Amino acid sequence: MNEIVKRNARAILLDGDELVLIKRTKPGREPYWVTVGGGVEKDDASIEAALHREVFEELGGKLARAELVHLITDELEGGIGVQHLFAARLESMDLAARTGTEFSKPERGGYEVVHVPFTADAVRELNLMPPELADFIATNTDALVSVLDIPIREA
Repeated sequence: MNEIVKRNARAILLDGDELVLIKRTKPGREPYWVTVGGGVEKDDASIEAALHREVFEELGGKLARAELVHLITDELEGGIGVQHLFAARLESMDLAARTGTEFSKPERGGYEVVHVPFTADAVRELNLMPPELADFIATNTDALVSVLDIPIREA
């Protein structure tokens, strides 16, 4: 069994009936889009806690809820990487409150927060990375909405 050497938490993030993405622009490369999220750090209490931290860092955002819906495994040097994909609903966002270090490094390119319609066609029109994620979202738009619309039962 390969060792997991990296974990990411990413949000298929809905704000009403729109998907919140980050449009990345870098010199010499076509623009592409990514979901909100990033690496799980050793200080994070859980993978879901890492997701909440990343949403705050990148959007100044809070989540109303998040449900793990998919995993993507990547072959990396020295082991494997696992991307934990959550369907999530945005509760609030304040871009002035975001704290991610990437926003103060112009050499890393542009990070533009965008809203796109949450439809299979709209997702397929974007250069959304990684391609497996774009396929998963486009194939499962209705299912992802239904997961987030299930009432939360109190324990």
